[in-house]
Amino acid sequence: MNKIYEKLMRKCISLAKHGKGKVEPNPCVGAIVYDEKKEEIISTGYHKGFGKPHAEVEAIKNTKGNTKGKTIIVNLEPCSHFGKTPPCADLIIKSGFKKVIVGMIDPNPLVQGKGIKKLKEAGIEVAENILEKDCRELNKVFIKNILYKKPYVMLKTATTLDSKITDENQNSKWITNELSRSCVQKLRSSYQAIMTGSGTIIKDNPQMNVRIKNKKSPVRIIFDPHNKLNFNYNVFKNDGVRIILVNNSNIKTPENVEKIEFSNFDSLFRELYKRNIFSIMVEAGTGLNSMLLKEREIDEINQFISNKIFGSGKPFVDIQNKFNIDYCIELKDMKIEQFEDNFLINGKIIK
Repeated sequence: MNKIYEKLMRKCISLAKHGKGKVEPNPCVGAIVYDEKKEEIISTGYHKGFGKPHAEVEAIKNTKGNTKGKTIIVNLEPCSHFGKTPPCADLIIKSGFKKVIVGMIDPNPLVQGKGIKKLKEAGIEVAENILEKDCRELNKVFIKNILYKKPYVMLKTATTLDSKITDENQNSKWITNELSRSCVQKLRSSYQAIMTGSGTIIKDNPQMNVRIKNKKSPVRIIFDPHNKLNFNYNVFKNDGVRIILVNNSNIKTPENVEKIEFSNFDSLFRELYKRNIFSIMVEAGTGLNSMLLKEREIDEINQFISNKIFGSGKPFVDIQNKFNIDYCIELKDMKIEQFEDNFLINGKIIK
């Protein structure tokens, strides 16, 4: 039976993904109502937006009352508390379900096992942690947000085989191939904000936008605590995209630019979270990359590696206080993807 549940959970995860970019700061959730006797799906649902009905509510509504004795599959533990909507655990009990299949326990302290406990106390059979790793990957941003009140931070870099981001003359166009660059655009479109430093802006004058049709460009976060920039760079263009400048100088900013003062990265990211920034993609140079890695503020790395070797130039990271083998930065859950003669290495930072 577990194989069937895993297949249904994968479908749940696919349904949940339809809510990405619309449900934040809520998690992405999908739900399926299943008839085990007939071995058929009765209905599906997913959380469509913040403040809108939860996935379980949508799926149950779509059954038109055909829930008694049935099984409901959901990638996240049903909530047990009143928020913007009533508790889903109560609705599942009231609807007469016989069994609930859960992908992962909700990390939210307001729930965290209480929904499952309530279901079990009502006599409902509960199967837990079905494809838990996949479910956690789906809601990695939510998990970081709810546990630490900080955005999920992913560092993207494009390097040569010897980990250089520029040659000795500071040239970096183009290290990786067109397929890799296309993948970067997709990555940008999946994050709420993109962050870079003043050095990258002075050197490249980037747009920091998404060049995919019908995809929204992310919020631009500009790290310039020492006031090296003016407002003539492309990133400050008033194109309707939210702009946040991290700057400690007493300067007057344009109306379209928010300002945050910098003391340390922990307080910066907590402030960004308070300003409803839930996920950030960092595309920066050696300086900002190194500071963030040294402070252990990066959650995930996507490193695009080309088929080139420079032999000299700037590395993507250069931490002055070198880590020894016992205190080095380590990654887990490593994945490798190939783009013709380029590779993408993805991994999560072990905290």
